[in-house]
Amino acid sequence: MSKFLTEHKFPDDLKTMDYDQLELLSYELRDFLVESVSKTGGHLASNLGIVELTIALHRCFDTPVDKLIFDVGHQSYVHKILTGRMEGFENLRKYGGLSGFPKACESEYDVFDTGHSSTSISLGLGLAAARDLSGDDYRVVSVIGDGAMTGGLAYEALNNAGSMNTNIIVILNDNGMSISQNIGGLSRSLGRITSTDKYLHMKTRVKKGISKVPVVGESVVSGIHNAKENIKYAVIDGILFEELGFKYIGPVDGHNIRDLCETLERAKSLSGPVLIHAVTQKGKGYSNAERRPNVFHGIGAFDVDTGKPLSQSSERSYSRVFGDKLTEMAENDKRVIGISAAMTDGVGLEGFCKKYPKRFFDVGIAEAHSVTFAAGLAKAGQRPYVAVYSSFLQRAYDQILEDVCLQNLPVTFCIDRAGVVGADGETHHGLFDMIYLRSMPNMTVFAPKDGPELEAMLELSLKTEGPCAIRYPRGKAVDLKMQPAEEKGKAQRLKEGIDTDIWAVGSMVKPALEASALLEKEGIYAGVINIASVTPFDEDMLRASSETVPLIVTIEDGIVTGGVGESIRALTADGITKVINLGWPDKFIEHGSQDELYRKYGLDKESIAEVIRQNTR
Repeated sequence: MSKFLTEHKFPDDLKTMDYDQLELLSYELRDFLVESVSKTGGHLASNLGIVELTIALHRCFDTPVDKLIFDVGHQSYVHKILTGRMEGFENLRKYGGLSGFPKACESEYDVFDTGHSSTSISLGLGLAAARDLSGDDYRVVSVIGDGAMTGGLAYEALNNAGSMNTNIIVILNDNGMSISQNIGGLSRSLGRITSTDKYLHMKTRVKKGISKVPVVGESVVSGIHNAKENIKYAVIDGILFEELGFKYIGPVDGHNIRDLCETLERAKSLSGPVLIHAVTQKGKGYSNAERRPNVFHGIGAFDVDTGKPLSQSSERSYSRVFGDKLTEMAENDKRVIGISAAMTDGVGLEGFCKKYPKRFFDVGIAEAHSVTFAAGLAKAGQRPYVAVYSSFLQRAYDQILEDVCLQNLPVTFCIDRAGVVGADGETHHGLFDMIYLRSMPNMTVFAPKDGPELEAMLELSLKTEGPCAIRYPRGKAVDLKMQPAEEKGKAQRLKEGIDTDIWAVGSMVKPALEASALLEKEGIYAGVINIASVTPFDEDMLRASSETVPLIVTIEDGIVTGGVGESIRALTADGITKVINLGWPDKFIEHGSQDELYRKYGLDKESIAEVIRQNTR
């Protein structure tokens, strides 16, 4: 650990350090970030790009009295280091350790628990309004990445801020990327003006004319070149924010601490909403991350010199199984469309994108739009597949209900990262999708037990005339070497039982089979039933099961309250069969490895077996 980092009291000492010391600090912070994240894994590239900006913010503002909100929270590592949490980085994102996102319970410097994008301006505006109402005196700063500006919530907040005319500072961290490369009108706007014919013609004429001026001509041309970016942004793109009621400042070099501090001090002197446009480089200072910022957005432990992951699996993930299968389906059916909300690589669609670019759409960080966009495609006869992380799909609840289910349109939601995801914690676990999706009329919900069954369900979805959701977990795709379920509305008995039947949803089939094997050695015979079709549900098989065994145990990788197990309990309420529901408790689940969380909450094979032992003696 760097002596320079440990011999100062941050953030207080930032206010007395000179700019040479602050620059040295930026190098030390980057070295620490690379060294630390190489061991624990985490979000690296975005944090390398925001080092100087975070230093400047804590130097110019009186945190935690002044409120600093990061959007998205994965760019808060430097903030955590500068607010007394450097030593905790050895346990970053580990069970019981430091969160990879801002956590209000972790530090008074963390104003809000932010994990999803496009929220910081709305949050900041709410804090500013509360400040005004209570007569308090503090500043509010919302940092938002340019990728998050593809989310509609950001524009709703910008529009509202302009009309309220309260004091708030919004910093647009423009690094040209969200997770995958940015797309859309705003991204093009931030970089297009210098390529227009009119601009280029004007620039050439001015340059030729001024360069002929004796003595000073060439230096003036050089100065114009350096000022070019400032002119184009201030004149063209600044208009957007000015029209919304903001005072626009920028662009400013997001890696020049002196310029940043001077800009922030200027912004503090202005009244009303102010937007500062800071241009940064994602992955700054670490060549591997600079070359491949998308790879180093979120990465596991890696070798610092080569940038290569320390552990690589040759086994396919569920994301890869999905992407490969959808690409195969697209070859046979020209109606198949792939849609991603700024997560092309994450959901496994990079191959589909390359092979069928005209049938692939990345809509940016705009999940709600992706759903209604898919509804339009389906209405016109296409078969769209919306690939999205479970926790992100929550942002589009109304669109799923109103624009897809109400219209009974054949849109398929391929829900990646269903269940607990591990180190990213509360904001990223996918534990709620089954609860709300199975309550929606016309919706079919599938949960494959393994990779081959995911492929079979994708094929089945193409035959389903109406909304369909397929939920599958993070990580490698297991192959249980069993026949895939291939029928909508039917459960699949995998093993006969005498003492109990275990009804398992999706990824919980594997631990159910393992628990059954443990119990069989003790003379307890537990059947296993695969709830491949969450809805419509197989009530006939449930009726037969409840008439055969005295105990039914349900297991689901979702919240128990309102889940599949509770439905099974309700359906068997008139019988004598006892029903025990296993799943995640009605709370937000902390971060930690998947295995650790399964053990803690009684969803591993040993815990399942013990529950059955206790209830069959």
